[in-house]
Amino acid sequence: MRSNRPHFPGLLLPALLNRRRALLGTLSLLALPAATHVSAAPPAKPKQQRPDVWPHASQVPGGVARLSLGPSAKRPAAFSGDVPLLVLGDAIEWTALVGIPLAATPGDASIVVRSESGAEKQVAYTVAPKQYREQRLTVPPRTVDLSPEDEARYERERAHLATVMATFTDLRPDASLQMRVPVPGRRSSSFGLRRVFNGQSRNPHSGMDIAASTGTPVLAPLPGRVIDTGDYFFNGGTVWVDHGGGLLTMYCHLSRVDVKVGDVLKTGERLAAVGATGRVTGPHLHWSVMLNRAMVDPALFIAT
Repeated sequence: MRSNRPHFPGLLLPALLNRRRALLGTLSLLALPAATHVSAAPPAKPKQQRPDVWPHASQVPGGVARLSLGPSAKRPAAFSGDVPLLVLGDAIEWTALVGIPLAATPGDASIVVRSESGAEKQVAYTVAPKQYREQRLTVPPRTVDLSPEDEARYERERAHLATVMATFTDLRPDASLQMRVPVPGRRSSSFGLRRVFNGQSRNPHSGMDIAASTGTPVLAPLPGRVIDTGDYFFNGGTVWVDHGGGLLTMYCHLSRVDVKVGDVLKTGERLAAVGATGRVTGPHLHWSVMLNRAMVDPALFIAT
C-alpha cells in the first residue's frame, strides 16, 4: 500500500530544512512588538560624563575612602573611632570621606554613622594593601640622633601639634575639594616613602615634595583659615591651614611666613615662601594634607 506522506530524496532534505528554518526566523522577527524596532529611531545622545570628584577614592594606607551614607534630610554625623569625619552631599545622598592612616593594617574596616535621632549604624569598607618604596637620605647627624635638649624641644612641639591636628570646624556649604598645587615645580612621588636617615629607619614620608628654589611663593590651594605657624625642629618654618571638616594642609621648610594665626585665605593667596629650614637636603616645599587626623596623599586632591 502506498503511503500518502510525501517522499523527499535524502540529498534535498537538508536544503528544505534550512529554508524552513529561515522562514520561521523571518516570521519570528515579524512577530516582535513594535517597541523593539529601534533602527528607525534617532540615535541616542551620548550621556554627559560625570565631573571629576575630589578627592579621588583610594582605599589603601595613606588614601581616602568615599563611603555612601544614603539619603537623609540633614547631614549625618560620621566617626572613625571617636574622630569626626568630613561628610559631603545633600538630602539625596551623603558621602563620608575617610582619611586612611599610613599605618593602617589592610583588611576590613568600618565607620559609625549617627543620625539626628541618635540612631547609629556601621558602614564597612576594605583597606587594600600598598607597598611604598624606600628612600635613603643623609642629613646632619644632630637631626637623627637628638641631644637631650633637642629631644625635649621635639616633645614639646609634638604635644602642641596634637592640638593643632585635632582642629575640626564646619565645612563651607559650597566647598570644592579640588586643590591647586601650592607652588609650581616638579612634584615627586614621595608620599608614603619609607624614610631611612643616615642608615636609621624613621616614619614614612607623609607629604608631597615639590622642587622649587628658595623664595618661591607658596599659595593657598583652597580657601581656609591659618591655625598655626612656627619654626619646628624637623619641619622648619611651617604653616597649617584649616579648610573645614577636619581637612587641614601643612607647608614646611619655609624661608619666610607671610601669614599669622587667624588669617582667612582665598584660593591662590600667598601664605609663605619656599626654603630649606628644618631637616632637609635642599630647598623645596613639603606639602601635607590631613583628613580626620590622618596624613593622606595630596595627589588625590589635584589634577594630574
